[in-house]
Amino acid sequence: MPKRATSQGSAPIDPQAARAILTGAHADPFAVLGPHRRGDAVVVTAFVPGAETLQVVQDGTATPLAPVGREGLFAGPIPQDAAYRLRAEGGGESWEFDDPYRFGPVLGEIDEYLLGEGTHQRLWHALGAHLITHGGVEGVHFAVWAPNAERVSVVGQFNFWDGRRHPMRLRGASGVWEIFLPGVEEGAPYKYEIRGKGGEKLPLKADPVGFGAEHPPATASVVRRIDRPHWSDTAWMEARAARNHVDAPISIYEVHLGSWRRADDGQRPLSYHELATELVDYVADMGFTHIELLPVTEHPFDGSWGYQPLGMFAPTIRHGTPDEFRALVNAVHAKGLGLILDWVPGHFPTDAHGLARFDGTALYEHQDPREGFHRDWNTLIYNYGRAEVANYLISNALYWLEEYHADGLRVDAVASMLYRDYSRPEGEWVPNEHGGRENYEAIALLRQMNTMAYGQHPGIMTAAEESTSFPGVTRPADQGGLGFGYKWNMGWMNDTLSYIQKDPVHRKYHHHQMTFGLHYAFSENFILPISHDEVVHGKGSMIQKMPGGNDGGVMQFANLRAYYAFMWAHPGKKLLFMGCEFAQGGEWAHARGLDWDLLDRPQHAGVQALVRDLNRLYREIPALHVNDCRPEGFAWLESNDAEASVYAFVRKGGPEEEPVAALFNFTPVEREYRIGLPRAGRWEEILNTDAAAYGGQNRGNMGGVKADGPALHGQPQSARVVLPPLSAVWLRPVQAIGLSGPV
Repeated sequence: MPKRATSQGSAPIDPQAARAILTGAHADPFAVLGPHRRGDAVVVTAFVPGAETLQVVQDGTATPLAPVGREGLFAGPIPQDAAYRLRAEGGGESWEFDDPYRFGPVLGEIDEYLLGEGTHQRLWHALGAHLITHGGVEGVHFAVWAPNAERVSVVGQFNFWDGRRHPMRLRGASGVWEIFLPGVEEGAPYKYEIRGKGGEKLPLKADPVGFGAEHPPATASVVRRIDRPHWSDTAWMEARAARNHVDAPISIYEVHLGSWRRADDGQRPLSYHELATELVDYVADMGFTHIELLPVTEHPFDGSWGYQPLGMFAPTIRHGTPDEFRALVNAVHAKGLGLILDWVPGHFPTDAHGLARFDGTALYEHQDPREGFHRDWNTLIYNYGRAEVANYLISNALYWLEEYHADGLRVDAVASMLYRDYSRPEGEWVPNEHGGRENYEAIALLRQMNTMAYGQHPGIMTAAEESTSFPGVTRPADQGGLGFGYKWNMGWMNDTLSYIQKDPVHRKYHHHQMTFGLHYAFSENFILPISHDEVVHGKGSMIQKMPGGNDGGVMQFANLRAYYAFMWAHPGKKLLFMGCEFAQGGEWAHARGLDWDLLDRPQHAGVQALVRDLNRLYREIPALHVNDCRPEGFAWLESNDAEASVYAFVRKGGPEEEPVAALFNFTPVEREYRIGLPRAGRWEEILNTDAAAYGGQNRGNMGGVKADGPALHGQPQSARVVLPPLSAVWLRPVQAIGLSGPV
């Protein structure tokens, strides 16, 4: 047991150090505060603003500490070098607590090394706010990266948001600051108070690795557990690789959770708990295979739809807690559906509480606005070439796959990452080291992210929203590609939407807008997207895009039904934004629910019924999905009849699978059309978008067609088929007898 301190051992604190502690300016508070051996004694120094007296309590014995000045600073020897608590009195009140400065570091040397090197694959295990037991005491370990700060403090209601009370410990050259605060509980809001170089006091910052957040417009991070197992989806996780494979039917329902459906009063979005039944049941009933959520990462502004996130590790509190979000994921998997999350590594907003100049310097972003600022979105660009920043982003991707069992990530705005001159005029961008426009650092980041995601979480998928012809987006990274599983086919979407919006009388002059996509359809693993971007910002809803309208909407609905059937028959996986499946009337608005009352109208209910059947046929018939990404799964029957605006092709699975012939008439004139087919005999009509069940007039080939005519369109047989106005007709052989011709 150490001796009571001598006069030398109880020497007063250095005045300069005391002043720094009192003003919250000390860069190394653990060197002053807490227990320190001085000679033969252990002296405790504590700073407790508002305390008039302070005692150290050990084994029921209270030892007073002497005040150092009059501002809450106390020091004095203690009887034994052992655990203790502090008991304070002031303002007529008394309180007792554990001294944070008596606890040693939590992060180990390996953590420190990996953090400093920028290679900590599970960054969230080291940084953020973790509820732990340390030295037998329950509390929260806080850790944050701020290498250029002079001092970092964690603040919250637990310390009256006073940055002087809990300055943190800097862990060597890693740039990471940490502290263990006893007694802080789950649900506590907190931020970091940072002093930059020269003592600059920055706006309070939310935690870059915070696992929860306050309800906007409040901006603090919130202590949340991430280590509670809440999963019952083992069967799904073991089987999902087959569900995400290029051979699988993948039909994605894209959802903005805040506006899919509102609560009964219309004033609030549905909770994760409500969505776990209402949304999941609906998507399963509609026959989609996956749900894709617009970003659920925490974001300050509703109008960004989540695409300007600041809480990259926090599911938005708008719908509930992280545990409730996990329950939603569980419910998705229980229905046999996959969950894809939008992930935004391309930019981040400038909000003062966020990552912008986090420690007083351009830490996460580039210093030079020619590299670090997006004009299109008024946002900042990550410095992908900085090891710690790349580590932050890659770890974040892995976090959603590991901690929330996401089945995939759709990466937003990839083109903006790949090119240094993206949306920039000449002279206002910085070339790469070879003078070119490619962003080598972003390319390396995406390759590493995909390699690690697929390597550590087999069975997941990643998809790139990439609007250029950048080569090898879905080629494996070790073969020079970016390593994505899928790429959104933006060219197909732009061309076909441009065509279908034209008056039918003009379509013959734009015929090959519908065929051009087949020139490159198998150069990548494509997803055909009709996403939120196509029904917002004045573009109108899908039904509003359709020509017609003077006939009570008959032509518009027929156009839309035929277009959807073309999309589902075309090679490529499918993605449809919420509301499009029932011909949402108005343009999408993020602050209100969809127009569900439209389903009381037969035309809208008919479109919904069609999409449900398209999904069913797509799932059930291998010819429609097995070779979505391979040229052997497709053959034109008719691609050049511009005058009639007719298209026809065959989709094929394996050699033993029944083919499907898909025919389209994009004029308002009924046609009897002779089409070549790969085998003789009767073909049944498995889909006709003019069926009364879909809102049509039941024109077509109800008894099927017979292929007994002369060779045509490069096929050994032909049949006469009725093509109703503005319609799609799908045919399939009545018996599976094997292909007999050169399809």
